[in-house]
Amino acid sequence: MPKPVIGIVGGGIGGLTAAIALRKLGTDAIVFEQAGKYGRVGADINLTPNAVRALDGLGVGDALRSSAARPTFRISRMWDSGEETSRIAMDMVAEEKYGSPQLTLHRADLIDALEEALPDAVVRLGTKVTAIEAGADGVVIDTEEAGRIHVGALVGADGIHSLVRKALFGEDQPIFTGIVAYRAVVASEALAGVPDRGAFTKWWGPDPQTQIVTFPLSRGEETFIFATTGQDSWSEESWTAPGDVAELRDRYADFHPDARALLDACSDVLKSALNIHEPLPHWSEGRVTLLGDACHAMLPFMAQGASQAIEDAVVLARALAANDDIPAALATYESSRRERTTSIQVGSRTNEWLKVGGDADWVYGYDAWSAPLGVPSGTPPVDSLPR
Repeated sequence: MPKPVIGIVGGGIGGLTAAIALRKLGTDAIVFEQAGKYGRVGADINLTPNAVRALDGLGVGDALRSSAARPTFRISRMWDSGEETSRIAMDMVAEEKYGSPQLTLHRADLIDALEEALPDAVVRLGTKVTAIEAGADGVVIDTEEAGRIHVGALVGADGIHSLVRKALFGEDQPIFTGIVAYRAVVASEALAGVPDRGAFTKWWGPDPQTQIVTFPLSRGEETFIFATTGQDSWSEESWTAPGDVAELRDRYADFHPDARALLDACSDVLKSALNIHEPLPHWSEGRVTLLGDACHAMLPFMAQGASQAIEDAVVLARALAANDDIPAALATYESSRRERTTSIQVGSRTNEWLKVGGDADWVYGYDAWSAPLGVPSGTPPVDSLPR
């Protein structure tokens, strides 16, 4: 008897990865994405080895490597003195240690690679889900464009403003963290005097809200710059708006000259509010579950938002492939993932991870293809926890 089709609300990184993984393991999927087309939206994705290993198992790793950069090191430096407080070898060292490298690339290049791995009929662009109704034998989805559609189970991969999350657990608005982020992409040749241009470098600021992160894109031809700082409120209508380069430079005027040189190279910048949800006590009800930012939206300070969605997708597909009882399979998926993602949510909020060294293995060494199903995993070792 064929397995029921799984519906996925949201055609971003997590939703597309879930569709590929489900199909690889023998389950058909339909992705409902309200956008009419994909564009070059968003600047960067930092895929740490745990995410690249998961994507390699889906057969999309080679496509990513063709456009990505491979940071040489993960470096921590202090904002005022420039003192280096930790350095972790990446590139070939990470690949030998963890089985896959770190890749940094444009978000659109990742979306393109994922979309190309799926038949056209799987992703239904321009299809907005307006309501869901879950029953004992499946889930009925109401859409504006295609009416009512029945699927065997439903995955909410629809981000921090998830409709599926609201349907399961009620209204729950994202929380503004009091932190804003500036994002820019510059030509790497404009940073000729800045050391370690090929590395992922984090400049730790005077408080946990303030930092500058930089890493290469496009095989090293471009450099992504990401800076955060505290702000009491956010009054813009959208959560992302054009930023002011002069304001950006003023915010970090006391940083080391090497850090300021990064900002001096910026001509355009986007500014956005950083929002989160509190960790959920559970993600699933019956035949409906959540994935990625819909259930564990986190701050970007461990660079794990996209990576955890990718891990979720692989473990979800494995759980559904292993058990024809869909509610039980979704419960197994959740129990396999919730402890790890909660640890990373909390660690991202405190923003101390790898500031002065520590163990990266519990994050980078996780293998979504072989992690035991139904067994909580991903708890950080004691010496990795903030003090």
